[in-house]
Amino acid sequence: MYAIVDIAGQQYKVQGGQKLKVHRLEAEAGKHVELANVLLVSNGSTISVGTPNVEGARVAAKVLAHSKGDTVLVFKKKRRKGYQKLNGHRQSITELWIEAILGKGEKFDASKSTAPASKVWKVAEPKAKTASAKAAADKAAPAKKAAPKKAAPAKKAAPAKKAAPAKKAAPKKDSKK
Repeated sequence: MYAIVDIAGQQYKVQGGQKLKVHRLEAEAGKHVELANVLLVSNGSTISVGTPNVEGARVAAKVLAHSKGDTVLVFKKKRRKGYQKLNGHRQSITELWIEAILGKGEKFDASKSTAPASKVWKVAEPKAKTASAKAAADKAAPAKKAAPKKAAPAKKAAPAKKAAPAKKAAPKKDSKK
């Protein structure tokens, strides 16, 4: 069984248990969404084509993650004019797991989801010292008292430089030959 679905302005052929990357959707990672713009549904023997959508058909999907796509480089050049321009673009994408294609009146039970676990990015936090570790560190290194600062001795003046001998001019070349 498959369906043709309009997602964020583009049409995709989807089946149950399929992973799909689409343009960014406004849904949180880990949430289930239902896509209602189903243009065609086929269950092997019959095909239902919508005008423009198939009435009552929906696609249940789970949002796995939000990320960015590959970099697309856009290079423009006009020959013999000295004009070159290079731009890069990374499209924001949403990764979907297609759960099921639902007919008219069918409901999807999210507890029976077959989707893999959502990707959750966590920032590593530095490990905090426990109170006992701090106490052991304090005992091992006794506190040092600050010694009073002494005035630094005055520096002696540098000896005067001797004058360098004057350079001699190079001998002139004879122009007669």
